[in-house]
Amino acid sequence: MKIFSKLLLIVFFVSGNLIFAQNNYPQNYFRNPLNIPIQLAANFGAVRANHFHMGLDIRTNSQENLPVVAAADGYVSRIKVERYGFGNAVYITHPNGYTTVYAHLNAYFDQLDKYVKEKQYKDEKWEQDITFSPQQFPVTKGQLVALSGNTGGSAGPHLHFEIRDTKTEDCLNPLLFGFNIPDRVSPIISGLYWYDRRFSSYEPGANSVAVKKAGNLYASGIIQVNSPSISLAIKAVDKANQGFNLGIYDAELRMDNKLIYRFEIDKISYDDTRYSNGCIDYPKFIRDKMSIQQLSALPGVKLPDYSFDSNGIINFQDEEIHNIEIVLKDVNGNTSRLTTKVQFIKSSDKVFSSNKTVNPNEGKIIKTENAEINFSKSAFYDAVNFNMYERSDSEAISNAVILNDSSIPVHDNYSLKIKPNRKLNGEERDKIVMEFNYGSDKDVIKGKWKGDWMEGQFNRLGIARLLLDNSLPSVSSGWKEGSLVGSNSLRLKGTTEIGDIESFRAELDEKWLRFARVKDDFVYIFDENCPKGSGLHTLKVTTINTAGNINTQTFTFQR
Repeated sequence: MKIFSKLLLIVFFVSGNLIFAQNNYPQNYFRNPLNIPIQLAANFGAVRANHFHMGLDIRTNSQENLPVVAAADGYVSRIKVERYGFGNAVYITHPNGYTTVYAHLNAYFDQLDKYVKEKQYKDEKWEQDITFSPQQFPVTKGQLVALSGNTGGSAGPHLHFEIRDTKTEDCLNPLLFGFNIPDRVSPIISGLYWYDRRFSSYEPGANSVAVKKAGNLYASGIIQVNSPSISLAIKAVDKANQGFNLGIYDAELRMDNKLIYRFEIDKISYDDTRYSNGCIDYPKFIRDKMSIQQLSALPGVKLPDYSFDSNGIINFQDEEIHNIEIVLKDVNGNTSRLTTKVQFIKSSDKVFSSNKTVNPNEGKIIKTENAEINFSKSAFYDAVNFNMYERSDSEAISNAVILNDSSIPVHDNYSLKIKPNRKLNGEERDKIVMEFNYGSDKDVIKGKWKGDWMEGQFNRLGIARLLLDNSLPSVSSGWKEGSLVGSNSLRLKGTTEIGDIESFRAELDEKWLRFARVKDDFVYIFDENCPKGSGLHTLKVTTINTAGNINTQTFTFQR
């Protein structure tokens, strides 16, 4: 299930009239960036952890090092080399106002690879973000620019491909540019949900409705609700012709033939990508691994052009039965429809105000005896009964601070201050880190001291504590000291007790050596800097962990 952001082809519903805003994309200007037919593992707008998917994931048949070619004439305007994210990436700017991006690459074409390597050795730094002038690396349509791979935040070999507006850097839906990707499969609907919008969508949460399928038509029985104000959500995927779960491109919600809500996934800004968390049932996404698309706008979601008169909220004025139709489409126009009926039944149950601790669009400072959290006005998409408390922790240098739970999303960074549970000397203060446990993963950062309090910035909820870290980071080799290394590379495995290896430096016979960061490992591919038959080599490795602890190790080998 995928979620959708800022619209480029937008339907505004104003005063009962439909107003269409259409941008025309060049058709068949860009070619397939691979020399094999396009098969998608993910499409534009797919829901990922805390962001929309900003392009296409094109399958490479589980292989690496396939030729990646320029989608059109232009010039290489930028490259990135990073541990996570895109890994190795190429940006090509085209004369028609668009930029294409190719990511998770193993290598660049020879001249560019040579330039990047020389820059890395000059800077003595592996990670790079380099921009170029139009004259440096011009390319023609179909020219080899890189080899596909599995670098950065990739979970398997593939090519991530984006088309951006060069001026605004907004990402555009590549499927609107005329690529030949056959698709005759309509979206598949597997669930319908309603929410009592007198309250936060997080509490009491989703009410499931059984859905039956007949061809491309879906239906459910009459939905009887005890709230005069509700919203709906849908669980659906687009299988296309390739078996992968892709995102829905277009969705409409109508009641009694009146448009209540609509989105199309044409355009996403990286500034807005985290709003994906407010477009889905985030607690379901975290707890149950279910992607459920909201067919309404939560009050704290501020996506541009995300404006309909009712924001998808259905307000009942009577107890009559009303007709509901949900229409889902993909880019090729394959359509599925779900029809149902809904009826408000008045209830004698009393509605109690729930005294929400934090509401959308208002900042909030919450304190306990030894902790303080400061939320901005943009922090929450919907109201949250925020529960914050402390408990003792024998392993930590502070109490553990419980910040609600990780199933509630936070949109932007908030500041958290924690006070240690005892007096620290100067050396100890330098070794304190903040650990944040989200349940499925952890972050460890080096916070800043504000008097007797340590402060850090986070954008998720969970359990925080202060730790004293006197441990040393280390790397381990896969060869015996002084032995002959017969492979084409050196691989060192990095380990830390707390946090991460924040800094890595390798010197071969007292000269900086280019190791790439591959997840937790460090890899050097043998090149002219370490030729065969050059005798016994000494490799000196210096690592620094999150707390700032430094360890220097030496290894010897022959080649």
